[in-house]
Amino acid sequence: MSRTSRERAKDQAARAGAAHRAGDAGRVLVARLDDAGDVLLAGPAVRAIRTRAREVIFLAGPNGRAAAEVLPGVDRVITWRAPWIDHTPPPVTEEGVRELAEQTSGIDEAVLLTSFHQSALPLALLLRLAGVGRITAISNDYPGSLLDVRHVVDESVDVPEAERMLAVAQAAGFALPDGDDGKLAVQRPLPDIEKFTGHCVGVGGVADKGAYVVVHPGTSAPARTWPADRHRQTVRELADDGHQVVVTGTERDLTAYVASDVALDLGGMTTFAELAAVIERAGVLVAGNTGPAHLAAAVGTPVVSLFAPVVPAVRWAPYGVPMVLLGDQEAPCQGSRARVCPVPGHPCLSQVTSEQVVKAVRELTQ
Repeated sequence: MSRTSRERAKDQAARAGAAHRAGDAGRVLVARLDDAGDVLLAGPAVRAIRTRAREVIFLAGPNGRAAAEVLPGVDRVITWRAPWIDHTPPPVTEEGVRELAEQTSGIDEAVLLTSFHQSALPLALLLRLAGVGRITAISNDYPGSLLDVRHVVDESVDVPEAERMLAVAQAAGFALPDGDDGKLAVQRPLPDIEKFTGHCVGVGGVADKGAYVVVHPGTSAPARTWPADRHRQTVRELADDGHQVVVTGTERDLTAYVASDVALDLGGMTTFAELAAVIERAGVLVAGNTGPAHLAAAVGTPVVSLFAPVVPAVRWAPYGVPMVLLGDQEAPCQGSRARVCPVPGHPCLSQVTSEQVVKAVRELTQ
């Protein structure tokens, strides 16, 4: 970088810092580059940043875009596949870096949100080269001049992911507005879903809150998945227990199998916002550690969480709603972050029975 470029970068950083101290943070980029559930957990941090930002731009990965679009406080969403985060990482190319620089042109400040096993520094470097003047992130590695605000945390202590990200926003100088409870949330109003759930009627001929139970059998990683035949049996037992059941997901073969001839199969039929509305009307969601579990938390629906301990439940279990956690949290896969189960027989979840799930649904609906 030439001396002129260095001076220009320093000037921009100085202007961003002065504007931030004056109370107008300008155009703020919030980045969370992995999956939908992780993006939903960033919601409280986004709302804190929105209190002082002129505009909030959310930088999401392809798997998180739909979730970013329903977050309160987000003005615009841009998408970029990060080679160090994406599950099927693209190569690092000059064209890809240039694309990110073009999309983030004119950003005054950035708050980078990462999980405990991710580094914010690659993105900080690219944003710095793109001219972003003030950057905040967690970094236990020495960041040099890549960060203006370095938030250091003890990663051996498990903290709910929503609180961890909110703490980054607070370190950057943003706080939740008065009256904000810090829970997850989605933009309102949600879409009308009577075309999907019209037969699940309650008072007034519409699907009232609690009119049905939602079962979501899919996850983004096999290590987090409860067997399909257990889901199918659970649907039958829930129906026998007097519940109407709705099955959701993107894998149509899976949802059709689980729903069988007992439940309403909405596999592949809903947008992300429509799925939020379907789950909001449910009395309970039955799901693994996957985006819809966090969507349930965002709309206030209790969750029976079929949680594989490959990541800590303290960090990633549904946040701020009533929940029953099922699955052996002391299984040998504990903390492995495995996407494919490393233990023969998948014992952490395969030992969970349909009877346990039905009992948990009863607990949450009574």
